[in-house]
Amino acid sequence: MKQLSGLDATFLFLETPQMPMHVGALHVFELPAGTKGRFVSALRKHIESRLPVAPVLRRKLWWMPLNLANPAWVDAVPDMKQHIVEVKLPKGSGIAELEAAVGELHPVLLDRKRPLWKMHVFEGLAPSPGGGRRVALYTQLHHAAVDGQAAVALANAILDLTPEPRAVEKAASRRPRTFKLEMTEMLRGVIGGQAQKVAQIVRDLPSTVGTLSGAAQQAIARSSLLGGPKRPSNLTLAPRTPLNSTVTTGRAFASVTLPMAEAKALGRAHGATLNDVVLMVCSSALRRYFSTRRALPRKSLIAAVPISLREKGDTSADNQASMSFISLGTNIADPAKRLAHVKAATAAMKSTMGSIKSLLPTDFPSLGVPWLMEAATAIYGKAKVADRIPQVANVVISNVPGPPVPLYMAGAKMLTNYPTSIVVHGIALNITVQSYDQSLDFGLMADAAAMPDVKDLAEAIRIGYDDLKALPLPGEAEGDGDVSAAVVRAGRRLTGAVTGTMGRVAKSMVSTAVSSAVSQVTGRSRASAPTKKKARR
Repeated sequence: MKQLSGLDATFLFLETPQMPMHVGALHVFELPAGTKGRFVSALRKHIESRLPVAPVLRRKLWWMPLNLANPAWVDAVPDMKQHIVEVKLPKGSGIAELEAAVGELHPVLLDRKRPLWKMHVFEGLAPSPGGGRRVALYTQLHHAAVDGQAAVALANAILDLTPEPRAVEKAASRRPRTFKLEMTEMLRGVIGGQAQKVAQIVRDLPSTVGTLSGAAQQAIARSSLLGGPKRPSNLTLAPRTPLNSTVTTGRAFASVTLPMAEAKALGRAHGATLNDVVLMVCSSALRRYFSTRRALPRKSLIAAVPISLREKGDTSADNQASMSFISLGTNIADPAKRLAHVKAATAAMKSTMGSIKSLLPTDFPSLGVPWLMEAATAIYGKAKVADRIPQVANVVISNVPGPPVPLYMAGAKMLTNYPTSIVVHGIALNITVQSYDQSLDFGLMADAAAMPDVKDLAEAIRIGYDDLKALPLPGEAEGDGDVSAAVVRAGRRLTGAVTGTMGRVAKSMVSTAVSSAVSQVTGRSRASAPTKKKARR
């Protein structure tokens, strides 16, 4: 038996039908040429063979007497037919049908009497452009068992680098232990464990107070109110938006992919990290989404951004993360200034969190906590408290590094890796990004009532990325970056201004002139670099 940490157990106590606490991903696989039979059968055999190296898949919950403290994990043998199921989609289905299916399946809670995971195999997808057979997989794994980094470690255990699955050493076969502990013995163990945790907190108190004091002094020194340099503040309440509402049992899901190598190069060119690029693209998308609906707040939207507390090389299957808050600058119209705002906001967050990161707890005494948290969560949802009180954030944005090479499962090549995550009362949108191979795969999970048109936000992410690409690089004058694009924009404005009885004829003439100008400019810019430089001067 291994008792859950305070952070792990929190995800159990917060779970309600309106707030499922499992995470996962939507994958599309391409099967090897000539593959026959049901992929679900091959997958069941594959996962069963990987159980020795994936302990998170072969354990279930053991509840403490009277639910007085956190439950524990105990060994279990998963029934593959219950945990890996097949879903038939209409023949010729694509990403739209998959996103709709994920939206329907995501709200379904995992069975707590079994190991807390499930896989759905989708058949009926349209063939790949090359004619290959494709299947999709939607995975569910309870957040009490893993965080983002632990999920990546699990993926490394069950996925392969080649179509030929690697050999995994089989563990000695044994049945899970049957626990028959007396009530008094279990209560004694619970109380003893809680006392040890309290004692550890007392021992760490002197160093904790000293570190917090130093962090407070640094924050005061940087405060513009006390004479320090003016920087974007992440310590502010979020403005009210439709996302800051009590969530329902419905979910809407959308996905989008961006090229990772290009995004990294774009970040380097602007002196930004890849995480800055992700936040900037999301900022632009949210600004566009709410602007078109005339619902953009005057204050900047605030993103809740998870930060990992995991030591390098730690692959344990538990949660080691906390949350920080970053201003997205959605109230800034100029994209260049908004990018500068995002960079400054992330830098301020890192400098603040760096000094206290080691103090953020992932475990704490839990005696009586299950009763308190479950009751408080139920009241919070039923009373719709999130609709009435200010929130600290509008959206969760998480960026999880994933495998940089293509991976395979049961011989099939994985083409996409769209994360599916959690929305909670008061924050009805979660944007999780995971790098895979040469892509950045975005998974947008929203409450269906708060954002039923989440697909529009996914499209806005594509547009926001194009806007970022169009920004002049540092040192360039505005408009120098793309001469042909400038001609196109000018031509469109001129075309739109033409009116009157000869409007159609005039528009045709202008369009022809614009096309000619674009061809000439593009030809000159491609013909020789000196000509392009001369045009820039």
